Amino acid sequence: MMNRKLRSLAATAASAVLIFTLMPAGTANAHGYVSNPASRQAQCAAGVVQCGGIQWEPQSVEGPKGLMSCSGGNARFSELDDDNYGWQVADVGTNATFDWIITANHSTATWEYFINGNLVASFNDHGAQPPSRFSHNVDLSGYSGRQTVLARWNVADTANAFYVCIDVNIR
Repeated sequence: MMNRKLRSLAATAASAVLIFTLMPAGTANAHGYVSNPASRQAQCAAGVVQCGGIQWEPQSVEGPKGLMSCSGGNARFSELDDDNYGWQVADVGTNATFDWIITANHSTATWEYFINGNLVASFNDHGAQPPSRFSHNVDLSGYSGRQTVLARWNVADTANAFYVCIDVNIR
């Protein structure tokens, strides 16, 4: 009986070692997205808009730093780049608060917000790890009407960033 338990335990340990050995290396372990106003990812996750795989992993829109696309250049999430996909638009004022949900934090270089390719705001975290929930207040006073805000989370110690788009109507 004891021999069977030891063999079973050894087999379980060997399986765990094999799984972790086969996991991809070098990917950032940071994940997050804007929950309010509801980003395109948040709308997919909530079933507001019918989407592909992003509905199960709204926090995973990762790609090389410096891109300006909602999908972060990730073909699996290409629907996020389609402005005519039926995204709901949130009414915001000229000062908007963007609430983030972080499902796995990672050292952060900067958080950047863009409209039409123009940098609207940047927050430097100097390598700090973000909490699981936090907000940025962003001045949008130079813009009005319907806009898409691209939020980019630049990870400090990898070549990657996380990408989020939020459709807003600035009043």
